[in-house]
Amino acid sequence: MIRLILLTDFTESYAHNLLKGIMTYSKENEPWVLCRMPLAFKQQYGIEGILNWAKRWKADAIIAQFDNVDNVDLFRQNGIVALAQDYKSRFSTIPNITSNYKLTGKMVADFFLQRGFKNFAFFGYKNACWSQERCEGFKDEVTKFGFKNNFYAFHNQKLEELWFYKQHPLSKWLKSLPKPIALMACDDTQGQIITEICKLSNLRIPEDIAVMGVDNDEMTCNLSDPSLSSVLLDIEKGGYDSARLIDSMIRSKNLSTYNDIYINTSYIVQRQSTNIYPIEDKEIAQALKYIDQCTLEKISVDDIVKQVPLSRRLLEIRFKQYTKMSIYQYIMKKRMGRFAQMLIESNAPVTEIAAQIGITDIKNLSRQFKTIEGCSPLEYRKEHTLKK
Repeated sequence: MIRLILLTDFTESYAHNLLKGIMTYSKENEPWVLCRMPLAFKQQYGIEGILNWAKRWKADAIIAQFDNVDNVDLFRQNGIVALAQDYKSRFSTIPNITSNYKLTGKMVADFFLQRGFKNFAFFGYKNACWSQERCEGFKDEVTKFGFKNNFYAFHNQKLEELWFYKQHPLSKWLKSLPKPIALMACDDTQGQIITEICKLSNLRIPEDIAVMGVDNDEMTCNLSDPSLSSVLLDIEKGGYDSARLIDSMIRSKNLSTYNDIYINTSYIVQRQSTNIYPIEDKEIAQALKYIDQCTLEKISVDDIVKQVPLSRRLLEIRFKQYTKMSIYQYIMKKRMGRFAQMLIESNAPVTEIAAQIGITDIKNLSRQFKTIEGCSPLEYRKEHTLKK
């Protein structure tokens, strides 16, 4: 029976989903005993205090939001497996529960670019690797499409001031941004702060500022007014994989050899905060909206042409100017994105899910899916779900 300490912020859904994955692994193997330790314990007693408590409690492992200055090697020296949940920076001597944060930033940038935005902003913390790298991924992608000089960032917030912010500097920054603008917040908490400040500053969402968060904390996203769009992460699977790693390290009695746990980015959950197509070309905006609304239907380029008073050739030219893709490429990317989402949400066979979006040629589907996602549908499902 493994005894695990989980030291994290339990006010956020991230911790709850991580815990779900851990308990799923426990139920499939052997019962675990879990201690949910609040961060205040570390603030009061320090890392040595946690170690002393862990030894008295006979802990086998700990997953924690460690600070950069914490001597995490103390746990290994005392026979306790330690995993670091990314807080400020990654560690080199213990496994990290981390992610490809740049890829998340790129995904959000692609979402906004496809909707026709030309101005971009990022709001995040100045002392957290996951915030900084999401910003880098977001900025790199919009720069690649020629919008380097249309990017703005606000990094004045410290991670220690999670629930506190100064209204005036943030309001001043938001008002100074060119409109309309697509803003990525480093997480949902910061995304909700943006929606609050916009309301107090008489800035419209999404007409002036379209806002996207990360983590898809449903309570936070729906408390936001308007509701906040967000990136869904495979946090529960990350918890499952973390538990499996802990079990492996304990059984092998090797606390030095390990791999980091990577939490995958799943897909974007769209809500009201990004429900806009800020394109001066009304016909292209109409085409984009129609495609987005029909991702579950078998639509063709001819169907799009019927929606706007333009010739096919002129529509193709103007469409590519805004999206950097042909109409066919855009339709397929949207359909494959919806198909990928359904693969994660459902346990139904791939052929059955494909039929729901009007696809019967599975070989062609697999080829198109691999071109966009880099793997087959079955490989994608295995990577993004708890199914072993």
